[in-house]
Amino acid sequence: MKRSKVVKASLTFLLILIFAIGSGCAASNLVSKDKQTEASEKKGSSDEVEVGVLHSLSGTMAISEVSLRDAELMAIEEINAAGGVLGKKIKPIVEDGASDWPTFAEKAKKLLQKDEVATIFGGWTSASRKSMLPVVEQNNGLLWYPVQYEGMEQSPNIFYTGATTNQQIVPSVTWLLENKGKKFFLIGSDYVFPRTANKIIKAQLKAEGGELLGEEYTPMGHTDYSTLISKIKKEKPEVVYNTLNGDSNVAFFKQLKDAGLTSKDVTVLSVSVAEEEIRGIGVDVLEGHLAAWNYFQTTDTPENKTFVEKYKAKYGDDRVTGDPIEAAYFAVYLWAEAVEKAGSFDVEKVKSAADGIEFKAPGGTVKIDGETQHTYKTVRIGAVQKDGQFKELWNSGEPVKPDPYLKSYEWAKGLQ
Repeated sequence: MKRSKVVKASLTFLLILIFAIGSGCAASNLVSKDKQTEASEKKGSSDEVEVGVLHSLSGTMAISEVSLRDAELMAIEEINAAGGVLGKKIKPIVEDGASDWPTFAEKAKKLLQKDEVATIFGGWTSASRKSMLPVVEQNNGLLWYPVQYEGMEQSPNIFYTGATTNQQIVPSVTWLLENKGKKFFLIGSDYVFPRTANKIIKAQLKAEGGELLGEEYTPMGHTDYSTLISKIKKEKPEVVYNTLNGDSNVAFFKQLKDAGLTSKDVTVLSVSVAEEEIRGIGVDVLEGHLAAWNYFQTTDTPENKTFVEKYKAKYGDDRVTGDPIEAAYFAVYLWAEAVEKAGSFDVEKVKSAADGIEFKAPGGTVKIDGETQHTYKTVRIGAVQKDGQFKELWNSGEPVKPDPYLKSYEWAKGLQ
Protein backbone atom coordinates (compact mmCIF):
# COMPACT_ATOMS: atom_id res chain seq x y z
CA MET A 1 0.00 0.00 0.00
CA LYS A 2 2.79 2.35 0.92
CA ARG A 3 4.64 1.43 -2.28
CA SER A 4 1.53 2.21 -4.35
CA LYS A 5 1.27 5.69 -2.78
CA VAL A 6 4.96 6.36 -3.42
CA VAL A 7 4.68 5.33 -7.07
CA LYS A 8 1.52 7.40 -7.46
CA ALA A 9 3.19 10.42 -5.87
CA SER A 10 6.27 9.99 -8.06
CA LEU A 11 4.17 9.83 -11.23
CA THR A 12 2.25 12.92 -10.15
CA PHE A 13 5.52 14.78 -9.50
CA LEU A 14 6.92 13.67 -12.87
CA LEU A 15 3.83 14.88 -14.71
CA ILE A 16 4.00 18.23 -12.92
CA LEU A 17 7.70 18.50 -13.81
CA ILE A 18 7.08 17.67 -17.48
CA PHE A 19 4.26 20.21 -17.60
CA ALA A 20 6.43 22.83 -15.96
CA ILE A 21 9.31 22.21 -18.38
CA GLY A 22 6.94 22.23 -21.33
CA SER A 23 5.37 25.46 -20.18
CA GLY A 24 8.81 26.95 -19.64
CA CYS A 25 9.93 25.95 -23.15
CA ALA A 26 6.73 27.30 -24.64
CA ALA A 27 7.20 30.53 -22.75
CA SER A 28 10.84 30.63 -23.85
CA ASN A 29 9.82 30.08 -27.47
CA LEU A 30 7.26 32.84 -27.17
CA VAL A 31 9.90 35.16 -25.76
CA SER A 32 12.32 34.14 -28.53
CA LYS A 33 9.68 34.76 -31.20
CA ASP A 34 8.81 38.05 -29.57
CA LYS A 35 12.48 39.03 -29.67
CA GLN A 36 12.77 37.99 -33.34
CA THR A 37 9.65 39.95 -34.20
CA GLU A 38 10.94 42.92 -32.24
CA ALA A 39 14.30 42.73 -34.02
CA SER A 40 12.61 42.42 -37.41
CA GLU A 41 10.31 45.35 -36.67
CA LYS A 42 13.23 47.37 -35.41
CA LYS A 43 15.18 46.67 -38.61
CA GLY A 44 12.16 47.42 -40.74
CA SER A 45 11.55 50.70 -38.99
CA SER A 46 15.21 51.75 -39.06
CA ASP A 47 15.99 54.91 -40.97
CA GLU A 48 19.04 53.23 -42.56
CA VAL A 49 19.64 50.33 -44.92
CA GLU A 50 23.07 48.71 -44.94
CA VAL A 51 24.88 47.66 -48.10
CA GLY A 52 28.25 45.99 -48.59
CA VAL A 53 31.14 47.54 -50.55
CA LEU A 54 33.73 44.83 -51.17
CA HIS A 55 36.87 45.54 -53.21
CA SER A 56 40.63 44.97 -52.99
CA LEU A 57 41.97 47.92 -51.01
CA SER A 58 45.35 46.22 -50.66
CA GLY A 59 47.46 43.82 -52.73
CA THR A 60 48.08 43.62 -56.47
CA MET A 61 44.53 44.65 -57.47
CA ALA A 62 44.37 47.77 -55.28
CA ILE A 63 45.74 49.82 -58.22
CA SER A 64 42.35 49.25 -59.89
CA GLU A 65 39.79 48.57 -57.18
CA VAL A 66 40.21 51.47 -54.75
CA SER A 67 38.61 53.78 -57.32
CA LEU A 68 35.59 51.48 -57.63
CA ARG A 69 35.00 51.81 -53.90
CA ASP A 70 35.27 55.58 -54.25
CA ALA A 71 32.73 55.67 -57.10
CA GLU A 72 30.22 53.56 -55.17
CA LEU A 73 30.57 55.70 -52.06
CA MET A 74 30.03 58.82 -54.17
CA ALA A 75 26.85 57.35 -55.67
CA ILE A 76 25.61 56.41 -52.19
CA GLU A 77 26.30 59.93 -50.94
CA GLU A 78 24.39 61.44 -53.88
CA ILE A 79 21.39 59.15 -53.43
CA ASN A 80 21.33 59.90 -49.69
CA ALA A 81 21.43 63.65 -50.40
CA ALA A 82 18.39 63.17 -52.65
CA GLY A 83 16.41 61.43 -49.90
CA GLY A 84 17.81 57.91 -49.88
CA VAL A 85 15.97 54.75 -50.92
CA LEU A 86 12.40 54.09 -49.74
CA GLY A 87 12.92 56.88 -47.23
CA LYS A 88 16.06 55.26 -45.78
CA LYS A 89 19.64 56.48 -45.92
CA ILE A 90 22.10 53.98 -47.39
CA LYS A 91 24.84 52.99 -44.94
CA PRO A 92 27.89 51.39 -46.61
CA ILE A 93 29.89 48.71 -44.83
CA VAL A 94 33.30 48.68 -46.54
CA GLU A 95 35.43 45.53 -46.59
CA ASP A 96 38.84 44.72 -48.12
CA GLY A 97 39.05 41.67 -50.39
CA ALA A 98 42.86 42.11 -50.23
CA SER A 99 43.40 40.72 -53.77
CA ASP A 100 42.79 37.27 -52.30
CA TRP A 101 39.92 35.20 -53.68
CA PRO A 102 39.12 33.23 -50.48
CA THR A 103 39.01 36.54 -48.60
CA PHE A 104 36.32 37.78 -50.98
CA ALA A 105 34.19 34.73 -50.13
CA GLU A 106 34.81 35.19 -46.40
CA LYS A 107 33.94 38.91 -46.47
CA ALA A 108 30.84 38.33 -48.60
CA LYS A 109 29.65 35.73 -46.10
CA LYS A 110 30.26 38.15 -43.23
CA LEU A 111 28.35 40.94 -44.98
CA LEU A 112 25.34 38.72 -45.70
CA GLN A 113 25.15 36.66 -42.51
CA LYS A 114 26.43 38.99 -39.80
CA ASP A 115 25.70 42.44 -41.20
CA GLU A 116 22.60 41.30 -43.12
CA VAL A 117 23.23 43.82 -45.89
CA ALA A 118 20.56 44.40 -48.51
CA THR A 119 23.08 43.99 -51.34
CA ILE A 120 26.81 43.91 -52.11
CA PHE A 121 28.69 46.01 -54.65
CA GLY A 122 32.04 44.44 -55.32
CA GLY A 123 34.80 42.54 -57.05
CA TRP A 124 37.04 43.09 -60.06
CA THR A 125 38.68 39.86 -61.16
CA SER A 126 36.61 36.89 -62.26
CA ALA A 127 38.34 34.87 -59.56
CA SER A 128 36.90 37.20 -56.91
CA ARG A 129 33.45 36.98 -58.51
CA LYS A 130 33.61 33.18 -58.80
CA SER A 131 34.52 32.96 -55.10
CA MET A 132 31.57 35.17 -54.09
CA LEU A 133 29.04 33.49 -56.39
CA PRO A 134 28.26 30.40 -54.24
CA VAL A 135 28.13 32.58 -51.12
CA VAL A 136 25.50 34.95 -52.51
CA GLU A 137 23.52 32.05 -53.98
CA GLN A 138 23.53 30.00 -50.75
CA ASN A 139 22.52 33.04 -48.69
CA ASN A 140 20.13 34.43 -51.31
CA GLY A 141 22.09 37.65 -51.37
CA LEU A 142 22.55 40.09 -54.22
CA LEU A 143 25.89 41.06 -55.82
CA TRP A 144 26.40 43.90 -58.30
CA TYR A 145 29.57 43.13 -60.26
CA PRO A 146 30.99 46.16 -62.14
CA VAL A 147 33.79 44.87 -64.39
CA GLN A 148 34.00 43.42 -67.89
CA TYR A 149 34.47 39.67 -67.83
CA GLU A 150 34.72 36.51 -69.94
CA GLY A 151 31.01 35.65 -70.10
CA MET A 152 29.80 32.05 -69.98
CA GLU A 153 28.04 32.76 -66.68
CA GLN A 154 24.63 33.78 -65.41
CA SER A 155 23.72 33.74 -61.72
CA PRO A 156 20.26 34.54 -60.32
CA ASN A 157 22.00 36.39 -57.49
CA ILE A 158 24.35 38.57 -59.56
CA PHE A 159 23.74 41.66 -61.68
CA TYR A 160 26.56 42.32 -64.17
CA THR A 161 27.07 46.01 -64.97
CA GLY A 162 30.42 45.49 -66.72
CA ALA A 163 30.60 44.17 -70.28
CA THR A 164 30.20 40.54 -71.19
CA THR A 165 32.19 39.07 -74.09
CA ASN A 166 30.01 40.26 -76.98
CA GLN A 167 30.15 43.82 -75.62
CA GLN A 168 33.96 44.09 -75.54
CA ILE A 169 36.20 41.20 -76.58
CA VAL A 170 34.38 39.86 -79.67
CA PRO A 171 33.79 43.24 -81.37
CA SER A 172 37.33 44.39 -80.57
CA VAL A 173 38.86 41.29 -82.19
CA THR A 174 36.76 41.86 -85.32
CA TRP A 175 37.87 45.52 -85.42
CA LEU A 176 41.54 44.56 -84.98
CA LEU A 177 41.35 41.98 -87.79
CA GLU A 178 39.86 44.60 -90.09
CA ASN A 179 42.14 47.49 -89.08
CA LYS A 180 45.40 46.27 -87.53
CA GLY A 181 46.31 42.84 -88.87
CA LYS A 182 45.66 39.10 -88.80
CA LYS A 183 48.61 37.85 -86.70
CA PHE A 184 47.78 37.73 -82.97
CA PHE A 185 49.78 36.98 -79.82
CA LEU A 186 47.74 36.43 -76.63
CA ILE A 187 49.04 37.26 -73.15
CA GLY A 188 47.19 37.13 -69.84
CA SER A 189 47.28 36.60 -66.10
CA ASP A 190 46.90 32.95 -65.15
CA TYR A 191 43.31 32.66 -63.93
CA VAL A 192 39.79 32.14 -65.23
CA PHE A 193 39.15 35.42 -67.11
CA PRO A 194 42.19 35.46 -69.42
CA ARG A 195 42.06 31.72 -70.12
CA THR A 196 38.35 31.75 -70.96
CA ALA A 197 38.66 35.00 -72.94
CA ASN A 198 41.53 33.59 -74.99
CA LYS A 199 39.65 30.38 -75.64
CA ILE A 200 36.91 32.54 -77.17
CA ILE A 201 39.42 34.67 -79.11
CA LYS A 202 41.08 31.58 -80.60
CA ALA A 203 37.72 30.28 -81.85
CA GLN A 204 36.94 33.70 -83.30
CA LEU A 205 40.33 34.02 -85.02
CA LYS A 206 39.84 30.64 -86.64
CA ALA A 207 36.38 31.65 -87.88
CA GLU A 208 37.33 35.14 -89.06
CA GLY A 209 40.67 34.45 -90.75
CA GLY A 210 43.09 35.38 -87.98
CA GLU A 211 46.35 33.62 -87.10
CA LEU A 212 47.54 32.74 -83.59
CA LEU A 213 51.31 33.11 -83.15
CA GLY A 214 51.53 32.56 -79.39
CA GLU A 215 49.67 32.34 -76.08
CA GLU A 216 51.34 33.01 -72.73
CA TYR A 217 50.18 33.34 -69.09
CA THR A 218 51.89 34.67 -65.99
CA PRO A 219 50.85 34.54 -62.29
CA MET A 220 48.99 37.46 -60.72
CA GLY A 221 51.51 40.04 -59.52
CA HIS A 222 54.20 38.78 -61.94
CA THR A 223 56.89 41.38 -62.72
CA ASP A 224 59.53 39.81 -65.00
CA TYR A 225 58.39 39.87 -68.62
CA SER A 226 61.76 39.63 -70.37
CA THR A 227 61.20 36.05 -71.61
CA LEU A 228 57.67 36.75 -72.81
CA ILE A 229 58.76 39.94 -74.61
CA SER A 230 61.57 38.01 -76.30
CA LYS A 231 58.94 35.60 -77.68
CA ILE A 232 56.88 38.54 -78.95
CA LYS A 233 59.93 40.03 -80.69
CA LYS A 234 60.73 36.66 -82.28
CA GLU A 235 57.18 35.96 -83.52
CA LYS A 236 56.54 39.54 -84.75
CA PRO A 237 52.74 39.66 -84.26
CA GLU A 238 50.71 42.53 -85.66
CA VAL A 239 48.48 42.51 -82.56
CA VAL A 240 49.17 41.62 -78.92
CA TYR A 241 45.85 41.03 -77.16
CA ASN A 242 46.44 41.76 -73.48
CA THR A 243 44.37 40.27 -70.63
CA LEU A 244 46.92 40.90 -67.87
CA ASN A 245 45.37 42.27 -64.67
CA GLY A 246 46.53 44.48 -61.82
CA ASP A 247 50.06 45.82 -61.40
CA SER A 248 51.53 43.20 -63.76
CA ASN A 249 50.59 45.67 -66.50
CA VAL A 250 53.04 48.20 -65.05
CA ALA A 251 55.94 45.78 -65.42
CA PHE A 252 54.89 44.48 -68.84
CA PHE A 253 54.46 47.83 -70.58
CA LYS A 254 57.61 49.38 -69.09
CA GLN A 255 59.69 46.36 -70.08
CA LEU A 256 58.08 46.32 -73.53
CA LYS A 257 59.23 49.89 -74.11
CA ASP A 258 62.69 49.13 -72.68
CA ALA A 259 62.93 46.32 -75.23
CA GLY A 260 62.36 48.86 -78.00
CA LEU A 261 58.74 47.98 -78.78
CA THR A 262 56.33 50.91 -78.88
CA SER A 263 52.84 51.28 -80.32
CA LYS A 264 54.48 52.08 -83.67
CA ASP A 265 56.07 48.63 -83.71
CA VAL A 266 53.20 46.48 -82.46
CA THR A 267 49.55 47.14 -81.56
CA VAL A 268 48.75 46.13 -77.99
CA LEU A 269 45.05 46.14 -77.12
CA SER A 270 44.16 45.77 -73.44
CA VAL A 271 40.84 45.03 -71.78
CA SER A 272 41.87 45.81 -68.20
CA VAL A 273 43.87 49.02 -68.67
CA ALA A 274 41.72 52.11 -68.17
CA GLU A 275 42.51 55.72 -67.22
CA GLU A 276 43.31 54.77 -63.62
CA GLU A 277 45.87 52.19 -64.75
CA ILE A 278 47.41 54.69 -67.20
CA ARG A 279 48.21 56.90 -64.20
CA GLY A 280 50.01 53.99 -62.53
CA ILE A 281 51.83 52.71 -65.62
CA GLY A 282 52.79 56.01 -67.23
CA VAL A 283 51.67 57.79 -70.40
CA ASP A 284 55.21 57.67 -71.78
CA VAL A 285 55.02 53.87 -72.12
CA LEU A 286 51.33 53.57 -73.07
CA GLU A 287 50.90 56.33 -75.65
CA GLY A 288 49.36 54.95 -78.83
CA HIS A 289 48.36 51.59 -77.37
CA LEU A 290 44.69 50.61 -77.45
CA ALA A 291 41.94 49.53 -75.09
CA ALA A 292 38.41 48.22 -75.56
CA TRP A 293 35.80 49.45 -73.08
CA ASN A 294 32.25 50.81 -72.93
CA TYR A 295 33.16 54.18 -71.42
CA PHE A 296 36.06 56.64 -71.48
CA GLN A 297 36.51 59.78 -69.39
CA THR A 298 36.38 61.62 -72.73
CA THR A 299 32.96 60.19 -73.67
CA ASP A 300 30.89 63.18 -74.75
CA THR A 301 27.59 63.23 -72.85
CA PRO A 302 26.11 65.86 -70.50
CA GLU A 303 25.87 63.20 -67.76
CA ASN A 304 29.58 62.41 -68.11
CA LYS A 305 30.62 66.04 -67.85
CA THR A 306 28.75 66.29 -64.54
CA PHE A 307 30.08 62.91 -63.35
CA VAL A 308 33.73 63.78 -64.03
CA GLU A 309 33.37 67.18 -62.36
CA LYS A 310 31.80 65.65 -59.24
CA TYR A 311 34.37 62.86 -59.03
CA LYS A 312 37.31 65.25 -59.28
CA ALA A 313 35.72 67.71 -56.84
CA LYS A 314 35.32 64.92 -54.30
CA TYR A 315 38.57 63.01 -54.72
CA GLY A 316 41.02 65.47 -56.24
CA ASP A 317 41.66 67.11 -59.60
CA ASP A 318 44.40 64.61 -60.36
CA ARG A 319 41.97 61.68 -60.19
CA VAL A 320 40.51 60.13 -63.32
CA THR A 321 37.40 58.17 -64.18
CA GLY A 322 37.25 55.00 -66.27
CA ASP A 323 34.97 52.19 -67.42
CA PRO A 324 34.84 50.04 -64.25
CA ILE A 325 34.52 53.22 -62.17
CA GLU A 326 31.49 54.28 -64.21
CA ALA A 327 29.96 50.77 -64.06
CA ALA A 328 30.43 50.68 -60.27
CA TYR A 329 28.84 54.12 -59.97
CA PHE A 330 25.70 53.41 -61.98
CA ALA A 331 25.28 49.96 -60.37
CA VAL A 332 24.30 51.72 -57.14
CA TYR A 333 21.73 53.80 -59.00
CA LEU A 334 20.28 50.76 -60.80
CA TRP A 335 19.90 48.92 -57.49
CA ALA A 336 18.24 51.96 -55.91
CA GLU A 337 15.80 52.27 -58.83
CA ALA A 338 14.96 48.56 -58.64
CA VAL A 339 14.30 48.87 -54.90
CA GLU A 340 12.04 51.88 -55.42
CA LYS A 341 10.16 50.09 -58.19
CA ALA A 342 9.79 46.96 -56.02
CA GLY A 343 8.81 48.98 -52.96
CA SER A 344 10.99 46.58 -50.98
CA PHE A 345 14.57 45.53 -50.23
CA ASP A 346 13.59 41.87 -50.62
CA VAL A 347 15.99 40.19 -53.06
CA GLU A 348 13.34 38.37 -55.09
CA LYS A 349 11.19 41.47 -55.42
CA VAL A 350 14.19 43.62 -56.40
CA LYS A 351 15.23 41.11 -59.07
CA SER A 352 11.74 41.03 -60.57
CA ALA A 353 11.53 44.82 -60.59
CA ALA A 354 14.95 45.26 -62.20
CA ASP A 355 13.98 43.95 -65.64
CA GLY A 356 14.01 46.78 -68.19
CA ILE A 357 15.14 49.51 -65.82
CA GLU A 358 17.07 52.24 -67.65
CA PHE A 359 19.49 54.84 -66.32
CA LYS A 360 21.23 57.75 -68.03
CA ALA A 361 24.76 56.75 -67.07
CA PRO A 362 27.82 58.92 -67.82
CA GLY A 363 28.63 56.73 -70.83
CA GLY A 364 25.07 56.79 -72.18
CA THR A 365 21.81 55.07 -71.37
CA VAL A 366 22.14 51.59 -69.88
CA LYS A 367 19.33 49.08 -69.45
CA ILE A 368 19.02 45.89 -67.40
CA ASP A 369 18.23 42.76 -69.38
CA GLY A 370 16.03 40.80 -67.00
CA GLU A 371 16.69 37.47 -68.70
CA THR A 372 20.47 37.53 -68.13
CA GLN A 373 20.75 40.24 -65.42
CA HIS A 374 23.42 41.89 -67.57
CA THR A 375 23.20 45.42 -69.00
CA TYR A 376 22.93 46.79 -72.54
CA LYS A 377 26.18 48.70 -73.23
CA THR A 378 27.84 50.62 -76.08
CA VAL A 379 31.20 49.19 -77.20
CA ARG A 380 34.16 51.55 -77.64
CA ILE A 381 37.80 51.27 -78.76
CA GLY A 382 40.26 54.03 -77.94
CA ALA A 383 43.95 54.93 -78.17
CA VAL A 384 45.99 56.38 -75.28
CA GLN A 385 46.93 60.05 -75.83
CA LYS A 386 49.71 62.23 -74.42
CA ASP A 387 47.39 63.59 -71.71
CA GLY A 388 46.62 60.10 -70.36
CA GLN A 389 43.14 60.06 -71.86
CA PHE A 390 41.66 57.95 -74.65
CA LYS A 391 40.82 59.14 -78.14
CA GLU A 392 37.82 57.13 -79.31
CA LEU A 393 38.56 55.38 -82.60
CA TRP A 394 35.33 53.39 -82.97
CA ASN A 395 32.05 52.64 -81.23
CA SER A 396 29.10 50.33 -81.83
CA GLY A 397 26.70 53.22 -82.42
CA GLU A 398 24.10 51.92 -79.96
CA PRO A 399 23.92 49.82 -76.78
CA VAL A 400 24.57 46.13 -77.50
CA LYS A 401 22.25 43.47 -76.05
CA PRO A 402 24.22 41.22 -73.65
CA ASP A 403 24.88 37.69 -74.91
CA PRO A 404 26.98 36.06 -72.15
CA TYR A 405 26.93 32.58 -73.73
CA LEU A 406 27.52 33.91 -77.29
CA LYS A 407 24.39 32.12 -78.50
CA SER A 408 24.14 34.44 -81.50
CA TYR A 409 27.56 33.43 -82.88
CA GLU A 410 27.78 30.27 -84.99
CA TRP A 411 31.53 29.84 -84.34
CA ALA A 412 30.97 29.91 -80.56
CA LYS A 413 28.59 26.95 -80.40
CA GLY A 414 31.32 24.55 -79.27
CA LEU A 415 32.27 26.88 -76.40
CA GLN A 416 28.86 26.93 -74.70
